[in-house]
Amino acid sequence: MRSGWLRMPNRGFTLMEVLVVLSVFAIIGVMASQIVGRVLENQQLLAIRGDRLAELQRAMLILQRDVMQLNPRGVRDELGDPLEALLIGADGMMEFTRAGWRNPLQQPRAELQRVGYVIQEETLYRVYWPTLDRAPQVEPVLQELLPGVTEVEFFALDVSGNEHSFWPLLGEYAQDPAAALAGIGLRLETEPFGVIERIWVVPSV
Repeated sequence: MRSGWLRMPNRGFTLMEVLVVLSVFAIIGVMASQIVGRVLENQQLLAIRGDRLAELQRAMLILQRDVMQLNPRGVRDELGDPLEALLIGADGMMEFTRAGWRNPLQQPRAELQRVGYVIQEETLYRVYWPTLDRAPQVEPVLQELLPGVTEVEFFALDVSGNEHSFWPLLGEYAQDPAAALAGIGLRLETEPFGVIERIWVVPSV
């Protein structure tokens, strides 16, 4: 009996067992590939959002730099008519005079600069003029600040905390000390962050 048992042939895997094993490995492979794909998609999404956040932060820093150097110097437009130091229109756009215009090349120009912010085709632009008092032939320079902007609104805040969609105030409100300018605000809507609001305290003009 012992010798017969020793001569018994080894039993291998059946076809069904092999197919089951292959099916299990196939399922594991599909699951692993889906997990890896999702991880790569998440990494790509995070990279895109990180780049977008960097663009937004850069735009806010430029805006803050300009607003914090608000200067009371008014200008004249192309027709020679006076313009206030700060203008905020009913359309939400803004224009003002700022100090601190660097001049490393020592060009014959002022250190004050007239800048503005406008939106065109869902892109926020920073605008500046080469001279304070404009001549008819002087064209403004547009700098792309932030693409993908669906809504933008600038507004003024007075010392009483009231919000104004235009500036300067008119009539009796212009002489009211309680309505003096205290800050400039911004509401901006952009993907994927939605509505963003910023307020900057400014020197009076």
